[in-house]
Amino acid sequence: MLSPARLALAAAFLLVLRPPAPASAARPIVDDKPAPSEATATARWLAAQNTWGVLSTISSDLNGAPFGYSFLSQYCKLATYILSSVSYSDGLPGEGHGIPYFYLTTLDPTARDALADERTSFTLSEFPLGTCGKIDPENPTCAKLTLNGKVLTNYSHDKMIVRLQLQLNFL
Repeated sequence: MLSPARLALAAAFLLVLRPPAPASAARPIVDDKPAPSEATATARWLAAQNTWGVLSTISSDLNGAPFGYSFLSQYCKLATYILSSVSYSDGLPGEGHGIPYFYLTTLDPTARDALADERTSFTLSEFPLGTCGKIDPENPTCAKLTLNGKVLTNYSHDKMIVRLQLQLNFL
């Protein structure tokens, strides 16, 4: 029989090795995907079904350049950008309103940049939902959406905002 300390270590080890759940397991697909010819409906569907996307800002540290976490790749020695992935909500499943809400911290450069210059773009992909099949995520039949706009700070105690905050806590 394993001691409690070894049992805890074994459990922690198994949790580390467990593959992450796909996004579709975290939030059920509420509606069927619209036809590709219905671009507006597809965009709304994609925003309602996803739970995370890529938020890009204008960098205050890089003199106004589009921001991503810049680093030199060890393998190809080329400058590469990893953009900041953020979770979001546009409402409870099936009750979305099309306005993405984010929890951001000023410890992350994305939030600091958004406070300095609120212009942003937010990109979503259908691929993490698992509804593209086994095709390349860059295949045109796998829907993508980029929203351009301004990030605004919201300290509201509105009932809907509180519901969104509760939902984000469980993503």
